[in-house]
Amino acid sequence: MKSKLIVLTGAGISAESGIATFRDSGGLWEGHNVEDVATPEGWRRNPELVLEFYNQRRKQGLNANPNQAHKILAELEKDFEVTIITQNVDDLHERAGSSKVVHLHGKLFESRSSIDPSLIYPVKGWELKLGDVCEKGSQLRPNIVWFGEAVPIMEVASIIASTADIFLVVGTSMVVYPAASLIDYVPDKTKKYIIDPHKPDIFHVLNAEFITEKASAGMAKFKELLVEN
Repeated sequence: MKSKLIVLTGAGISAESGIATFRDSGGLWEGHNVEDVATPEGWRRNPELVLEFYNQRRKQGLNANPNQAHKILAELEKDFEVTIITQNVDDLHERAGSSKVVHLHGKLFESRSSIDPSLIYPVKGWELKLGDVCEKGSQLRPNIVWFGEAVPIMEVASIIASTADIFLVVGTSMVVYPAASLIDYVPDKTKKYIIDPHKPDIFHVLNAEFITEKASAGMAKFKELLVEN
């Protein structure tokens, strides 16, 4: 029986594929205030701006390719039962070949009804426009969990984390909640690896080993450690 490797990934793993993160630019995201393009209030004020912002994110996503960190995670499925819990909304894990990916914050290439969250549709290509509506006639919005919205899949993710034989964190600063709390659901006895060039302040976590590298270099080291152990 394969050991369960549960992985929490964040923006740092996609940054190496050229996908911008808002935290790298002082709270601005491609020149926009986060409050204007990634909150329910921003959507109510100016849905056209929000739609255009995510159209540009999709364009960027379509032009990005999985990097070595994504690829190593996919390769580890040969020897481990791997589940990835990601804060990222791109599809780079899937395109690298990972088969079990849980998206905490939604999916960039999906839209959903603005009145019925259960109505979800694929976005073909990159464009979602004003006037694109669901079967109930309401405007479609990005299927993204915005700041200030609940993370509906959090309970599922916490249960997955609690089953880990090995727990890996890569590309996230461990300051965005509730995702950062997932490590607290991992059993104390479970070995934990944190890949981050800036060692996060999570010294309360037991049985943790830090790999102070960016995602791709860190994943290569992590793979070596698994072989050694």
